[in-house]
Amino acid sequence: MDPRQVVIKPIVSEKSYGLLDRNVYTFQVHTDANKIEIRQAIESIFSVRVSSVNTLNREGKRKRNRKKMTFGKRPDTKRAIITLKGDDRIEMFES
Repeated sequence: MDPRQVVIKPIVSEKSYGLLDRNVYTFQVHTDANKIEIRQAIESIFSVRVSSVNTLNREGKRKRNRKKMTFGKRPDTKRAIITLKGDDRIEMFES
C-alpha cells in the first residue's frame, strides 16, 4: 500500500496538541493498516525516526435520520499515536 494511502490525515484536537510536548503525534490511518505499515509510512513521508506506534479502532456513532425515522452510522475510523525518537519533529504541527 502507498504511504499516502496508509496515513489519511493528522488529528487536530486539544489532546493531540497537548501530546506534542512529549514528541507524540496523532494521525487517522487506513483501517486495514498494521503497525509496521504505519511506521514505514510515517518514516517515508516525514523523514523521521519512529520510536513506537500505538493504534486504536473507533466505532462510528449511530445517528438518527429525522425525515425517514431510521438510523444510520458514521464510518469506523482507526487512529495511530506515533512517538518519535530523539529530537525529530514534524514541522506541519509546529507553529
